[in-house]
Amino acid sequence: MSDSGSYDKDSIGNILLVAILVCLVCSILVAGTAVALKPAQLANKQLDIRQNILRAAGLIGADSQSAEQVNALFEQFTIKLIELETGEYSEVVDLDKFDQLKSSKDPAMSIKLPSDKDPATIRRLEKYALVYLIEGERGIEKVVLPVRGYGLWGTLYGYVAIDRDLDTIAGLTFYTHKETPGLGGEVDNPDWKALWSGVKIYSDGQPAISLVKTRSSSENIAAFEVDALSGASLTSRGVQNLMRFWLGDKGFGPFLKKLSGESGA
Repeated sequence: MSDSGSYDKDSIGNILLVAILVCLVCSILVAGTAVALKPAQLANKQLDIRQNILRAAGLIGADSQSAEQVNALFEQFTIKLIELETGEYSEVVDLDKFDQLKSSKDPAMSIKLPSDKDPATIRRLEKYALVYLIEGERGIEKVVLPVRGYGLWGTLYGYVAIDRDLDTIAGLTFYTHKETPGLGGEVDNPDWKALWSGVKIYSDGQPAISLVKTRSSSENIAAFEVDALSGASLTSRGVQNLMRFWLGDKGFGPFLKKLSGESGA
């Protein structure tokens, strides 16, 4: 038995002190590692964004490319900030610091959409958005736009590329979603994504893209149609809704109309 004045290393107090010190050291190590890895994480995030934009534009395939290849190809793009409501270019925020998805959750940088004006079910619409342009001797050659909307289980996030006539889809890719593998998850299937190339966008000034089980026999109507995903009607409807929303008057419609007027497309 220990004397009353002796040190008891197995006391509850000492056990708790050791546990607290261990937790504190571990917390410092984890925090330090997170800070050290943050630049690499940001670089990887930027690389992933660039790869998906390049895929939508048809400049790379599904295979991963080296960072050097991706960054070299991405130099073809000019990045602009636009005000969605007017379609005008803006410099209200620094492009390098602007996070479009975060701004959509900021009441000062976004607006709440009523349900009847929100077919894509995004709830809040950012006031400003990024656009990615490839310019050539004849003017705008290709435009890539960020899009998102609710499918069956969650929001699909992607990019749509539009050809120089500003009325024809050049490509579509989704970089994250929660759809069911083998059903709605087929939005990742290269064969299905290839069906989007050449699809027309506007009829009488409004987006008319439709995902259908059976294509129309009329070429004029079929020009706006894409095969629906087999067994995934809700995902297909979600893709149709988000495409019509983002290419319409609440989304990039004003910008595309302005660009079309400037280019004479």
